[in-house]
Amino acid sequence: MTPKSPIRPAIRDLEPSGITKVTALGLGHPDVLPLWFGETDLATPPFIRQAAIDALESGKTFYTNARGILPLREAIAAFHKRTSGADIGVERITIPGAAMLAVVTALQMVCETGDNIVIVSPIWPNIFQAAKVVGAEPRLVRLDEDWDKGRWRLDLDKLFDACDGRTKAMFIASPGNPTGWMLTAEEQKRILDFTRERGIAIIADEVYGTLIYDGGSHAPSFLSIADDEDAVFAINSFSKPWAMTGWRIGWLVHPKSVEPAAAAMAQCNNTGATHFLQYGALAALSPQGDAFRGELLDRCRHGRDVVEGWIRKQNRVRWFRPEGAFYGFLHVDGLKDSLGFCQSMVRDDKVGIAPGWAFSLGDPRDDSYVRICFAQDSGRMEQALERLEGAIRKL
Repeated sequence: MTPKSPIRPAIRDLEPSGITKVTALGLGHPDVLPLWFGETDLATPPFIRQAAIDALESGKTFYTNARGILPLREAIAAFHKRTSGADIGVERITIPGAAMLAVVTALQMVCETGDNIVIVSPIWPNIFQAAKVVGAEPRLVRLDEDWDKGRWRLDLDKLFDACDGRTKAMFIASPGNPTGWMLTAEEQKRILDFTRERGIAIIADEVYGTLIYDGGSHAPSFLSIADDEDAVFAINSFSKPWAMTGWRIGWLVHPKSVEPAAAAMAQCNNTGATHFLQYGALAALSPQGDAFRGELLDRCRHGRDVVEGWIRKQNRVRWFRPEGAFYGFLHVDGLKDSLGFCQSMVRDDKVGIAPGWAFSLGDPRDDSYVRICFAQDSGRMEQALERLEGAIRKL
């Protein structure tokens, strides 16, 4: 008789994301043009790297406050103030390690087995996977395609109707990955009012908040309208705006009253971000770091224009021009198996892109899409798009 497994069924049934299933075929291969991950091809700026090196050389190798060194939390508070106008006290900021750990921490704070979390999709697959890990049921509410107006649209009635007595949280990424869609300030206000009335937490992914193309300094932020004790958990990261994906440092802004719990959870989950790397993050929040964010935004804007120009020449590809982030979520007419298509692109065309299938829980509409990251050198982008065009012709 086979002994009963102690492994939770929700964990046993987890599978690698669709993105991982593609990258497994060619990650690190020198001939593959990698547009599959959400990262630029630029290395972390030298002044950030040097700050971490200096901290390492000076012996910053010991345990520190599990919620992050105080100077870094103070700099994060100042960053929020100057970019979005949000006045955040340092007691509300925790730096547990990677931003993904901040997501898991927020989910752990509000969700138990049997709860559900309503998630605006298409969405980065780690999010609904993380909901399953903590025992919650992910409920995806998909953005609507408004081809007449050329934009993604969130139906707030549909979002609110997805909530019931077991809903503990909403997860909203704005600007969004993979779509580049962005909430309006009015939509945020309506969502905050609804969640306050229902006792539902908001987990807001604002990682791409400063990567927007309308000339503002930050996308509309829940932190700008929420009170200190609203159940708003805002996720942010050094990965994207400062080209620090490999550093694994992000932060969580949480209600003031959960400060002691946040400290305890940081100790349990990771005992905090790596000590000397936090000094690199601190350098990222300097005026030099602000200048680099501007340079990266210009690079992304140019990459977006390259993709836009390419799409105009296609008869089977369309998109909604992204308002923020650095992704092209491309609808390909006739595509029905995005995973198989992306896998063949790696094998046959030496281009790495992400399947739309990965960004939902089986919604067939997303299987007509692929995602590319355009925060790249324009020559690399043009070469990859040329290969993509050839692969689409063979569909």
